Amino acid sequence: MSGLSKLGQCVGGWRGVNRLQDPHTGAPDDSTGSAVVTTLLEGRFVRMDYSWAYQGTDQEGSLLIGYQSDRARVTAHWIDSWHMSDGVMPCEGRVEPDGSVVVRGSYAAPPDQDWGWRIELKPADTSTLTLTMYNITSKGEEALAVEARYERV
Repeated sequence: MSGLSKLGQCVGGWRGVNRLQDPHTGAPDDSTGSAVVTTLLEGRFVRMDYSWAYQGTDQEGSLLIGYQSDRARVTAHWIDSWHMSDGVMPCEGRVEPDGSVVVRGSYAAPPDQDWGWRIELKPADTSTLTLTMYNITSKGEEALAVEARYERV
Protein backbone atom coordinates (compact mmCIF):
# COMPACT_ATOMS: atom_id res chain seq x y z
CA MET A 1 0.00 0.00 0.00
CA SER A 2 3.01 2.29 -0.19
CA GLY A 3 1.33 4.78 -2.53
CA LEU A 4 -1.77 4.89 -0.33
CA SER A 5 -0.01 4.60 3.03
CA LYS A 6 -1.03 8.04 4.31
CA LEU A 7 -4.64 7.42 3.31
CA GLY A 8 -4.45 3.97 4.89
CA GLN A 9 -3.68 5.66 8.22
CA CYS A 10 -7.18 7.17 8.05
CA VAL A 11 -8.94 3.85 8.70
CA GLY A 12 -11.88 4.38 11.02
CA GLY A 13 -14.87 6.65 11.51
CA TRP A 14 -15.11 10.35 10.71
CA ARG A 15 -17.72 13.10 11.26
CA GLY A 16 -17.97 16.60 9.87
CA VAL A 17 -19.72 18.99 7.56
CA ASN A 18 -20.51 18.46 3.89
CA ARG A 19 -20.91 21.62 1.80
CA LEU A 20 -22.57 21.20 -1.59
CA GLN A 21 -22.42 24.11 -4.00
CA ASP A 22 -26.06 23.69 -4.96
CA PRO A 23 -26.39 23.99 -8.75
CA HIS A 24 -30.14 24.67 -8.41
CA THR A 25 -29.85 27.65 -6.05
CA GLY A 26 -26.26 28.80 -6.62
CA ALA A 27 -25.76 28.83 -2.85
CA PRO A 28 -23.84 26.50 -0.53
CA ASP A 29 -25.92 23.83 1.18
CA ASP A 30 -24.38 22.48 4.40
CA SER A 31 -25.27 19.19 6.05
CA THR A 32 -23.81 16.92 8.69
CA GLY A 33 -21.62 14.29 7.11
CA SER A 34 -19.88 11.12 8.16
CA ALA A 35 -17.37 8.78 6.59
CA VAL A 36 -15.80 5.40 7.22
CA VAL A 37 -12.40 4.55 5.74
CA THR A 38 -11.41 0.89 5.39
CA THR A 39 -8.68 -1.07 3.66
CA LEU A 40 -9.39 -4.10 1.48
CA LEU A 41 -7.40 -7.06 0.13
CA GLU A 42 -4.59 -6.88 2.68
CA GLY A 43 -4.27 -3.12 2.31
CA ARG A 44 -4.01 -2.99 -1.47
CA PHE A 45 -7.15 -0.84 -1.72
CA VAL A 46 -8.71 1.92 0.37
CA ARG A 47 -12.44 2.50 0.44
CA MET A 48 -14.21 5.57 1.74
CA ASP A 49 -17.95 5.32 2.34
CA TYR A 50 -19.61 8.61 3.21
CA SER A 51 -23.03 10.06 3.94
CA TRP A 52 -24.55 13.53 3.78
CA ALA A 53 -27.95 15.10 3.14
CA TYR A 54 -29.54 17.32 0.53
CA GLN A 55 -32.61 19.31 1.55
CA GLY A 56 -33.37 16.82 4.30
CA THR A 57 -32.93 13.70 2.17
CA ASP A 58 -30.12 11.31 3.14
CA GLN A 59 -27.45 10.70 0.50
CA GLU A 60 -24.45 8.40 0.38
CA GLY A 61 -21.40 7.71 -1.72
CA SER A 62 -18.32 5.55 -1.96
CA LEU A 63 -14.82 5.74 -3.40
CA LEU A 64 -12.80 2.59 -4.05
CA ILE A 65 -9.16 3.53 -4.55
CA GLY A 66 -6.22 1.48 -5.78
CA TYR A 67 -2.60 2.31 -6.52
CA GLN A 68 -0.58 0.79 -9.35
CA SER A 69 2.99 1.17 -8.13
CA ASP A 70 4.59 0.13 -11.43
CA ARG A 71 2.87 3.09 -13.12
CA ALA A 72 2.62 5.44 -10.07
CA ARG A 73 -1.06 5.72 -10.92
CA VAL A 74 -4.18 5.85 -8.78
CA THR A 75 -7.38 4.30 -10.04
CA ALA A 76 -10.73 4.91 -8.40
CA HIS A 77 -14.39 4.11 -8.87
CA TRP A 78 -16.86 6.64 -7.52
CA ILE A 79 -20.56 6.22 -6.81
CA ASP A 80 -22.86 8.73 -5.14
CA SER A 81 -26.64 8.60 -4.76
CA TRP A 82 -27.14 12.27 -5.70
CA HIS A 83 -24.38 12.96 -8.21
CA MET A 84 -24.11 9.62 -10.02
CA SER A 85 -27.54 8.08 -9.37
CA ASP A 86 -27.09 4.51 -10.65
CA GLY A 87 -23.85 5.08 -12.59
CA VAL A 88 -20.21 4.45 -11.71
CA MET A 89 -17.52 6.98 -12.60
CA PRO A 90 -14.08 5.46 -13.25
CA CYS A 91 -11.29 7.88 -12.37
CA GLU A 92 -7.51 8.02 -12.69
CA GLY A 93 -4.91 10.19 -11.09
CA ARG A 94 -2.00 10.36 -8.72
CA VAL A 95 -0.83 10.56 -5.13
CA GLU A 96 0.60 13.96 -4.22
CA PRO A 97 3.79 14.25 -2.11
CA ASP A 98 1.63 15.10 0.95
CA GLY A 99 -0.31 11.81 0.57
CA SER A 100 -3.40 13.38 -1.00
CA VAL A 101 -5.15 11.39 -3.71
CA VAL A 102 -6.24 13.37 -6.77
CA VAL A 103 -8.29 11.64 -9.48
CA ARG A 104 -10.32 12.75 -12.44
CA GLY A 105 -13.23 11.22 -14.34
CA SER A 106 -15.88 12.42 -16.74
CA TYR A 107 -19.60 12.20 -17.34
CA ALA A 108 -22.01 12.80 -20.20
CA ALA A 109 -23.51 16.30 -20.30
CA PRO A 110 -25.64 16.44 -23.48
CA PRO A 111 -25.86 18.39 -25.67
CA ASP A 112 -22.28 19.43 -24.75
CA GLN A 113 -19.23 17.23 -24.83
CA ASP A 114 -18.50 15.25 -21.67
CA TRP A 115 -17.74 17.25 -18.53
CA GLY A 116 -14.98 16.41 -16.09
CA TRP A 117 -15.06 15.73 -12.37
CA ARG A 118 -12.01 16.02 -10.09
CA ILE A 119 -11.89 14.47 -6.63
CA GLU A 120 -9.26 15.29 -4.01
CA LEU A 121 -9.05 13.23 -0.84
CA LYS A 122 -6.60 14.80 1.57
CA PRO A 123 -5.51 13.27 4.87
CA ALA A 124 -4.25 16.55 6.38
CA ASP A 125 -3.09 14.74 9.52
CA THR A 126 -4.26 11.80 11.62
CA SER A 127 -7.30 13.74 12.85
CA THR A 128 -8.46 15.72 9.78
CA LEU A 129 -9.62 14.45 6.40
CA THR A 130 -11.06 16.49 3.53
CA LEU A 131 -12.96 15.40 0.43
CA THR A 132 -13.20 18.07 -2.26
CA MET A 133 -14.85 17.71 -5.67
CA TYR A 134 -14.78 20.00 -8.69
CA ASN A 135 -17.03 20.14 -11.73
CA ILE A 136 -15.17 20.84 -14.98
CA THR A 137 -17.02 22.13 -18.04
CA SER A 138 -16.28 20.84 -21.53
CA LYS A 139 -14.28 24.08 -21.99
CA GLY A 140 -12.07 23.24 -18.99
CA GLU A 141 -13.56 25.73 -16.51
CA GLU A 142 -13.47 24.35 -12.96
CA ALA A 143 -15.93 25.12 -10.16
CA LEU A 144 -16.04 23.85 -6.60
CA ALA A 145 -18.90 21.34 -6.25
CA VAL A 146 -18.43 19.67 -2.84
CA GLU A 147 -16.23 20.27 0.15
CA ALA A 148 -16.45 17.90 3.10
CA ARG A 149 -14.27 18.34 6.16
CA TYR A 150 -14.11 15.49 8.65
CA GLU A 151 -12.66 15.02 12.11
CA ARG A 152 -11.82 11.58 13.50
CA VAL A 153 -14.55 10.07 15.69
